[in-house]
Amino acid sequence: MTTLFDPAVRQGILDRLANLTPDAPRQWGKMSAEQMLAHCSRAMEAGTGDLPLRQSFIGKVFAPFARKTFLSEKPFSRNSPTDPHFVVRDEKDFAKEKAHLTALIGRFCQAGPAEAGKHPHSFLGKISGDDWGLVMYKHLDHHLRQFGA
Repeated sequence: MTTLFDPAVRQGILDRLANLTPDAPRQWGKMSAEQMLAHCSRAMEAGTGDLPLRQSFIGKVFAPFARKTFLSEKPFSRNSPTDPHFVVRDEKDFAKEKAHLTALIGRFCQAGPAEAGKHPHSFLGKISGDDWGLVMYKHLDHHLRQFGA
């Protein structure tokens, strides 16, 4: 299973993040590169416990049907729906958001799977720390691909 907790996988994500530029053209969606970074930070904050969330109603209804696919190695599809807590509409500072996300990735990984497993996912509800590592990898990979990184 590909996980952000794997040092080689994490370094690959950090290298791609380092190569991301503010003028990177998006391949799909509506966010700018800096909005995407802020969006990814908010999702990462759910995994670190900095942004405590409960499972959404829609997650309670649909997660049992989507759980297997969501937690598979299959990449997230383009233009997938997002939790309203993670929507970013205002303009952001690219360098600041990039540094913040990089730091969050470090904190998330340093805390490890046992700590991540204490926090509910806003769609899936209670998941293991290992599942958090997979979901965070897939989310970051999805958005880095969105901007060609």
